[in-house]
Amino acid sequence: MFPQMAPKCFKPPPPKICGSPDGPPVTAPRFKLRDGRHMAYKLRGVELEIAKHKIIVCHGFHDSKEMSFPFCQQLLEELSVCFVIYDRPGYGESDPNPQRSPKNEALDVEELADHLKLGSRFYVIGLSIGAYVGWSCLMYIPHRLSGISLVAPFFNYYWPGFPSKLANKCFKRLPVQDQWSIRIAHYAPWLFYWFMTQKLIPTFKTGVNEDMFTKEDLDIFKNFSNNPNFASLEAKAKQQGEFYCLYQDLLTGYGKWEQGPLDVKNPFPNNEGVVHLWQAGEDKVVPIELTRYIAEKQPWIRYHELERKGHMFFHYPDICEGFLREILGE
Repeated sequence: MFPQMAPKCFKPPPPKICGSPDGPPVTAPRFKLRDGRHMAYKLRGVELEIAKHKIIVCHGFHDSKEMSFPFCQQLLEELSVCFVIYDRPGYGESDPNPQRSPKNEALDVEELADHLKLGSRFYVIGLSIGAYVGWSCLMYIPHRLSGISLVAPFFNYYWPGFPSKLANKCFKRLPVQDQWSIRIAHYAPWLFYWFMTQKLIPTFKTGVNEDMFTKEDLDIFKNFSNNPNFASLEAKAKQQGEFYCLYQDLLTGYGKWEQGPLDVKNPFPNNEGVVHLWQAGEDKVVPIELTRYIAEKQPWIRYHELERKGHMFFHYPDICEGFLREILGE
């Protein structure tokens, strides 16, 4: 990713690997992936062995397997659901992946499912930027999916097949500093660490940008921050170094992909599963016009549009139960 002789300011410091002599401790269940990295995960709901529905959750930006969870235990017991929430590479207690790509993130999901013996097929939910892992699963492991939900789904403005006029129109609605950060992530990834850490030019805001969220969204964030454990959980999510979780999310998501959502084929031609796409009507993070375009060009995707809702709708109490029953066909 970086030229061999690049100045030190272009190179991130080494990660603080969990379990290493100078790194954070390992406190969660982990297993070793085939390339030697460790992946940490957490189970929520009913016991895995008795669950009727086993769902892998790909968390969003600045989050982890400790993500705020909107489903009550009573509902999960009624529906017999076990959620498998894992730390994506570099987050929480999962080792960073210096070769992170859309394809190997999908293969990580497959290895997690095989380690936990979820069966030949399993369900995936991708949240916000974690939805790019969901798109990757549709591209690289569709034969392993029993269904998938892409929620407030990440969009790469450089995916092939989208009308350039429409993509550019949506791109230019982003804050200027986000536009420049995304351009550099895509065209000059070797420069990205320097750009994000220099102080002269505003960069992509990795915290909460209030201009990008609805009042209801901001109330959700306020509820998060009122949790006495919030600060420690937030710090733990990026404890191995911001470059290896937050920055690599942006580099991978906005990087060069082999294919895009418009290239994906229907993984369920015999209606043995469903791909759900959930978009909020007032989401300023994810451009609704581009999500609608995907739904129009891929009519086998079951598209849901929630009026007067913002990017954080997944955490709205009045939506969560209906969302879960819909994806499970209950």
